Amino acid sequence: MPDAPEPFDDLLTHAHETRVVVVGAGIAGLVAAWECARVGMPVTVLEASDDVGGTVATAEVAGLALDIGADCWSRSDAVRELVEELGLTGRVITPADEGTWIAGLPRDAAAPVPADAVLGIPANPWDESARRFIGWSGAWRAYLDRLRPPLTIGKELNLARLVRTRMGDAVLERMVAPLTAGRYGISPDAVDVSAAAPGLSTALTRTGSLGGAVADLLVGRRGPAVESLDGGMRQLIDALVTRLADLGAVVETGASVDVVVRDDDGWRALDGAEERARGDVLIVAASPHAAARLLAPHAGETVGLMTDAASTREIVTLVVDAPELDAAPRGSQIYRVPGSGPASGLVHGTARWEWLARAAGPGRHVVRVAFDRPPGSAAASATSDTEAVAAAREEASAVLGVRIDADAVRGWHRAEFPLPLPASALGHDERAAGVRSAVTAVPGLAAVGAWLAGSGLAAVVGHARAEAERVRRAALWGSASAG
Repeated sequence: MPDAPEPFDDLLTHAHETRVVVVGAGIAGLVAAWECARVGMPVTVLEASDDVGGTVATAEVAGLALDIGADCWSRSDAVRELVEELGLTGRVITPADEGTWIAGLPRDAAAPVPADAVLGIPANPWDESARRFIGWSGAWRAYLDRLRPPLTIGKELNLARLVRTRMGDAVLERMVAPLTAGRYGISPDAVDVSAAAPGLSTALTRTGSLGGAVADLLVGRRGPAVESLDGGMRQLIDALVTRLADLGAVVETGASVDVVVRDDDGWRALDGAEERARGDVLIVAASPHAAARLLAPHAGETVGLMTDAASTREIVTLVVDAPELDAAPRGSQIYRVPGSGPASGLVHGTARWEWLARAAGPGRHVVRVAFDRPPGSAAASATSDTEAVAAAREEASAVLGVRIDADAVRGWHRAEFPLPLPASALGHDERAAGVRSAVTAVPGLAAVGAWLAGSGLAAVVGHARAEAERVRRAALWGSASAG
């Protein structure tokens, strides 16, 4: 076999001499680290907490290993490619039950979201599945959508204004708002239609009505919207950590970084006066507020436009004995009408994932109740564990329609995560572009994470891979704008 060309030898040598420091070992940081390590770059990952994974977190509750953060991903090529590269393709599963309900309605306690709906917008407001939400008067109002002139169609980007104008308040408040609040932590007023439902505006213009546009968009879009891993999402994190170790990368937990500085020898990650690591490339993959603290001295205060917008979601996971839930009476996901109760939503885990139902056994169920707090509000620690578990149990009882008494609780867990804006939030792309421009202007610097990419594993993984490719190209080929 002939020797490798000399330029290739030089590139390999350059890669092996180009040190990378990643601050943060959530999914974004681990993916970015792997993208660099796999081409031969020495990588050090620093994680302030005692575990890796970030929002892809697991805890043992009542003898069950449970996902307490992200338990799936929206179907995407970026995540699927990562799963395949990590050898986990055979573990990919889809939900056993993907039924979504909304609770807190004025007439029915709860109702399933119509199958023929996009973002909660019904294709046919006269259908009984929609009338359970909006009643006859709401259906008549929504029908005006069909009668409005088409000249103004297709130009409104604000989801709330679009739905209110076309179909009325009942559809907006009882069908659309629960989904945007429960899934993303934002109101419809903050959602960009073009990003949340690509193609809807074009379909509006083509069909002449919002209901018609929804029906048009649904053609050919059947099948599960999300995927996960049989046995839980922790396998994704474990596989990444194993691959990093095989490539010689170092992952340190309990390694706080409070400042990063740049000098003639590259980047230094410091905890007070102690140097944690030094590298030619720095990838900031920390939580929103930590990322702002580290990046602002180098990329400017524009970073705060993204990080300050992050709210907080507390998830209280309960393992309960409740045989009445064996039939999954309200599907696997239930969201509340905003203002109808303290929680934003609930995931019935043992209804959603067959592997979890098998592990729990008949009559035992896992439910995860989400409570959202806007930026700047009191931390979850202000509430005692007893109060938090009681609140979650009461909410689970109300939302699921099955009374869960205190003595039915076999175990619980509390977790708190930042809840950055989704990429579909109005103005997200413009603000993110400003941050990326400021970051890429600094040689050897990159930033990844949900606060910049948008919430959801599909967005985070895709962005982390692209940003790691950009910064490694710049480091190895000497072009700051490469990628």
